[in-house]
Amino acid sequence: MIQTVTSPELALADYEPVVGEWPIEEIRRLARALGQVSVQHVNSTAVGGGVAEILVRLVPLMKDAGLNAGWNIIKGGDDFYRVTKAFHNALHGANQPLTSADLAVFERYQTMNRDLVQVWGDYVVVHDPQPLGLIEVRDARSAPGGDGKPAARRLSRSKEAARIVSGTRWIWRCHIDISAPDPHLWAFLAPWIERYDASIFSMPEFARPLAIPQFMITPAIDPLSEKNVELEPAEVQAVLLRHGIDPSRPVLTQISRFDRLKDPLGVIKVYRLVKKRRPDCQLVLAGGGATDDPEGAQVLSEVMEAANDDPDLHVLLLPPFSDREINALQRGSTVILQKSLKEGFGLTVTEALWKGKPVVGGAVGGIRLQILDGVTGFLARSIEGAAERVRRLLGNPALAEELGRRGREHVRSHFLITRNLRNYLLLMLALRGPGKDVIHI
Repeated sequence: MIQTVTSPELALADYEPVVGEWPIEEIRRLARALGQVSVQHVNSTAVGGGVAEILVRLVPLMKDAGLNAGWNIIKGGDDFYRVTKAFHNALHGANQPLTSADLAVFERYQTMNRDLVQVWGDYVVVHDPQPLGLIEVRDARSAPGGDGKPAARRLSRSKEAARIVSGTRWIWRCHIDISAPDPHLWAFLAPWIERYDASIFSMPEFARPLAIPQFMITPAIDPLSEKNVELEPAEVQAVLLRHGIDPSRPVLTQISRFDRLKDPLGVIKVYRLVKKRRPDCQLVLAGGGATDDPEGAQVLSEVMEAANDDPDLHVLLLPPFSDREINALQRGSTVILQKSLKEGFGLTVTEALWKGKPVVGGAVGGIRLQILDGVTGFLARSIEGAAERVRRLLGNPALAEELGRRGREHVRSHFLITRNLRNYLLLMLALRGPGKDVIHI
């Protein structure tokens, strides 16, 4: 059986004190214009990573707006997640050799999940490459034929015929940076992607030449979730002390999965450069894992080795659903880093900015949408550059406070979940009238 994720009940009215009355009214008007439609989200994991964090809050808000929304998880084995992790790295531009056997593993699981997933939505939103082949359920001719070629390749020549199957509209939502993907892997995936009715990317630079409409919708955080809600100072201090962190000394923090593209080893190097001039500073590297990321344990081992028993360097492997603890760690930090080498968006940056914290982030991907350099935080392109900016923030608390204030307002205007929901509703309305210049709502 395919897993159906049960989400908490949420009410749009609770967000009015944060975003104001009009954004909530706008959402309700757009939802009324859509009518009684069903929205089915499909991805590869219910826990770990930004996609799951978004969906666990977005789906119940869609329900409260009047949509019949739900969320399903595909099945995959260790071999599948090994291959899709390699896909992830290759789509980010890494030199990641993929064999015909790897592609066969991917196709085998696509076939398996097409047989397992019941498609019920008027709109089906498929997140990232792992469930990409689900699109073939829309056309009976997607079964492999006698030519021995993958079904997605054969059917790419009849994309328009494939779309005339039912009233269901299919959307591929890509959360990763595919601005410079491995060309061979992209050639393998593109025929599936082009059979969707639309695609969504987090920023224009990620868009690819495709024969389908492309939309930009940035990810977002929920200000009322356990990870972002206001906390009492006593609770924040208790979490720091429990992990051996001294609240009276500067705390540098990076919250991320233990992933090489998040560059935790680079963060340790930044910390050591800063500590030469600020010996009182501490570093927290905290994060968890995801069921679809088999490399996490190896990266964590490398981080532990690099930490080298430094009593001021705290490496925390947090269990699932540690949202409130992560919230406290961020609120107890002096400066937050997100030194990613590649980044689809970087929700940990959004979370930190929302908490009014100064952030130093890598000048990559969606971090550049959030950190306006010198305005809402600092961007860094090297270990030395990141260290210099951290030292500057530690030495100038007034600057750190001002950047944090601007960062919070930037998030309020652009990256809260209510805006994310509004943009999904607008996209669904747009797909009702392909080719129209004006859609009356």
